[in-house]
Amino acid sequence: MRLDLAVSRVLSLPRRAAREAVRAGRIEVDGVMADEPGRDIPESAKITFHPSRPARYRVRTRLSILAEDDDFLIVDKPAGLLSVPTAEHEKDTLLARTLDYLHHRFGRRPAAFVVHRLDKDTSGSIVFARNRPALRFLQDLFRSHAIEREYLALVEGTVPDSGTFSADLVADRGSTRRGVARPGERGKWAVTRYRAIERLAGATLVSVELETGRTHQIRVHFAAGGHAVLGDRVYRNSRESGVESRESKTPEIPRQMLHARRLGFPHPRTGKPVRAEAPLPEDFVAVLEELRRRSKVKGQGSKVEDKKKAPRVAPGRSRNSRL
Repeated sequence: MRLDLAVSRVLSLPRRAAREAVRAGRIEVDGVMADEPGRDIPESAKITFHPSRPARYRVRTRLSILAEDDDFLIVDKPAGLLSVPTAEHEKDTLLARTLDYLHHRFGRRPAAFVVHRLDKDTSGSIVFARNRPALRFLQDLFRSHAIEREYLALVEGTVPDSGTFSADLVADRGSTRRGVARPGERGKWAVTRYRAIERLAGATLVSVELETGRTHQIRVHFAAGGHAVLGDRVYRNSRESGVESRESKTPEIPRQMLHARRLGFPHPRTGKPVRAEAPLPEDFVAVLEELRRRSKVKGQGSKVEDKKKAPRVAPGRSRNSRL
């Protein structure tokens, strides 16, 4: 069981308060101070709370931590935030916030290495390595496609219960957009598997798993298949989508409705499974609920009959907090 969850249950504290107590060094497990909220502890462990103990450190940055230890840090990236700086040298990025968090948490010069990225307007789970051996290990996993990744997306129209896109992708189809390779054109192999979860008015909620990890892969594949990701302003109106805009059938979309929900891999040192799940952000939930409302009015919505495999997608509170 995660330490912060155990503290929350044993002491009847909100989850956020439990995490803060752990990070402040006010929690002992079997008589030993424990300050990593994501650490696994046995259910039989004795938890002791020292509320008057001075805090070891105070973290003053905003970041949602999904899992962490000495080798990696999995964080929940909000939509609208760059994963890393571009040539413009932006100061507020997910990497910058992660480094700031580590600096205030440990009081020394931090190290966080980029393993992979998400598009600026995509939300969800990202892992950073905290040392070079972990970086090489995780990069090898991504390179060999041995990472467990699940995305949730709202896409236009009605898709089959399940399917696979396996079209090769090219880096530039024009206007700096990527695209599907035409016959005889050389591209990079890309495979995207999806499963419909819920059919809505003019859209479908899908679970997506990547067999490869090309830039914009999900967005390009679904657009080329005639089911562009809702809110995608780059590929949604592409001629390759094969469909006309359905703006009148969908609510106002603040950004592309794509969320990196789950991330899993073996631990760099122990090999034990590591899994993190990012809750649906508020903007995604709002669009989903509006589509459900419209579906109910029109009598069109339906859950796909695969309840054993369908992930839980009920709206949940974001775990973003000021740490």
